[in-house]
Amino acid sequence: MAKKNLGEMSFLDHLEELRWLLVRSTVAVIVMGIVTYFFSDYLFDEIILAPTKPSFFTYVWFCDLSHQLGFADSICITELNFIIQNTEMEGQVNIFVWMCILVGFITSFPYILYEIWKFISPALYEKERKNAKLFIFSSSLLFFLGVIFGYFVVIPMSVNFVATFSVSKVVVNQFTIESYMGMVKTSVLASGLFFELPIIIYFLTKLGLVTPEFLRKYWKYAVVIILIVAAIVTPPDVVSQTIVAIPMLIIYEISILISKIVYKNKLKENV
Repeated sequence: MAKKNLGEMSFLDHLEELRWLLVRSTVAVIVMGIVTYFFSDYLFDEIILAPTKPSFFTYVWFCDLSHQLGFADSICITELNFIIQNTEMEGQVNIFVWMCILVGFITSFPYILYEIWKFISPALYEKERKNAKLFIFSSSLLFFLGVIFGYFVVIPMSVNFVATFSVSKVVVNQFTIESYMGMVKTSVLASGLFFELPIIIYFLTKLGLVTPEFLRKYWKYAVVIILIVAAIVTPPDVVSQTIVAIPMLIIYEISILISKIVYKNKLKENV
């Protein structure tokens, strides 16, 4: 049966399209999660748990940067005093399954974007539909950059902070595998989705829900929130906080720029 045009589709037709979008996306995540299973040993030992080791790339890079800036070993991380333990009978099984699903979601993200584009494209103009490849490529690129930022910056900063913070020498850090994996999932997904901000702002501006003036008006509040987040996930030193905050501020500025371009184009079309 030929697919109906947007004007011919009822509310139930839209729900049916949305249902199949979710079904196909879920299948893609599961398939990629199954593929991840065959690389699980490398995934857990060399990727997911790598930030728990002082030899992790970010820690080594920070130490080199500390020396170059003349701070000696002030931000060098040579020891992480904690252990990760499992306290539930099915704990490791649950973690294994959910981390495979997480990796499945990350790797299938471009396909999920493709499904989303197919769902919203009937509501767009013909010239906008031709930008499908650009939308999928740019959105996927931003998401993967966010995931990389979360993995190489946010996670090691968070691990270092909780490993070095102590209310008393009597207290020994013994983290559960659930809490560590939860931090990993939150860091990479939150960073990946935050880096989608320019795309979100693009569509919100197209819909008239956001203007560049609005974004600029609340710029100070955005900066404060970003600095607070950077201070929470990093050790108490200016260098680390700056490394986390700068990319987030750049993303926000790019979003304002995109909003300006879209807004000007809308004004020209309405003239």
